[in-house]
Amino acid sequence: MVEAQTWTTRRMSNPRLETGANDQMLDIPVTPPGDVRNNNMSWSYFSFSPNLMTAMIIASWYFSNIGVLLLNKYLLSFYGFRYPIFLTMLHMLSCAAYSYAAINFLELVPLQHIHSKRQFLKILALSAIFCFSVVCGNTSLRYLPVSFNQAIGATTPFFTAIFAFVITCKKESGEVYLALVPVVFGIVLASNSEPLFHLFGFLVCLGSTAGRALKSVVQGIILTSEAEKLHSMNLLLYMAPMAAMILLPFTLYIEGNVAAVTAEKAKGDPFIVFLLIGNATVAYLVNLTNFLVTKHTSALTLQVLGNAKAAVAAVVSVLIFRNPVTVMGITGFAVTLMGVVLYSEAKKRSKDGAVNEWSLIKASKEWIRETNLSFGSLNQQPWILINPYG
Repeated sequence: MVEAQTWTTRRMSNPRLETGANDQMLDIPVTPPGDVRNNNMSWSYFSFSPNLMTAMIIASWYFSNIGVLLLNKYLLSFYGFRYPIFLTMLHMLSCAAYSYAAINFLELVPLQHIHSKRQFLKILALSAIFCFSVVCGNTSLRYLPVSFNQAIGATTPFFTAIFAFVITCKKESGEVYLALVPVVFGIVLASNSEPLFHLFGFLVCLGSTAGRALKSVVQGIILTSEAEKLHSMNLLLYMAPMAAMILLPFTLYIEGNVAAVTAEKAKGDPFIVFLLIGNATVAYLVNLTNFLVTKHTSALTLQVLGNAKAAVAAVVSVLIFRNPVTVMGITGFAVTLMGVVLYSEAKKRSKDGAVNEWSLIKASKEWIRETNLSFGSLNQQPWILINPYG
């Protein structure tokens, strides 16, 4: 006999079934008060959309990349702080400190460790190349305007192609090599018409550009193992202190007791402390925003932004420092940037073609394997596909 269910009612409540001691009750969350609801609505109203966040990151990338160039130029050429090696060492110390905080405290990326002496030596070699490139770049700003400095820096793809061929014997397509012609031709035009041309500054700027290209090629060679690959933020964490230790004896030997000179100058002009700290902080932000742009967009977007950054930095520097420019110089810079864009597009098409060719080969191999398995089962012997045309 089925026992009838009994109903109980309470005042100011709805009828419900009687529950036993073992029955589960459904907990209904309490409705938050109005002030809490309004507060949550205000936070959601002021939260950033993904598009706005990406735009802010790209703006920060432009600010940091152009800002560090202008600050370096101001310090080394106009303010009278003529110690590019010491300035670069401050950049490295700043990158080491900020990277440690970003990884260990803010946890922007997981911490990776160096697992072998071989990996340590590889990172040390990259640090040495990195030092050479940055010191040459900062030194060139003492003698060259930022606009011409950026025009020379735009020739990085040319040196990358040369080092890739010399070191790895990697050959590019004819279209890629053809795109390098306007890159070189444009910088020749700009050099011949630069009013503030300085031979030593031009040579060290070329050295800086070649160093950047060499670092990218060498990094692609020596850190290819999955066990040795490091995230860009972790790589900076280890490279920056190594670079600072490499630069220390050079700044002491070449620039003298620059720390004491800087401290003495700070007593009479405390503004230099603000300049140096701000300059070193912006130098780290360059690396941080590179990571953030790649994370929120893509490596291709970062490459496109880099192409446009040279032109923007050149225009901003001319407006601020009022260095003279010529029509031929502007034309040469434009031709170089056009060549860089053509080079990027040619590399992209070459890479896509290689991927498509590899996919076709892989699909063909898979079809052959499946065909062999299917027809080979007829006589239990593997089939061999032979080209009837030899």
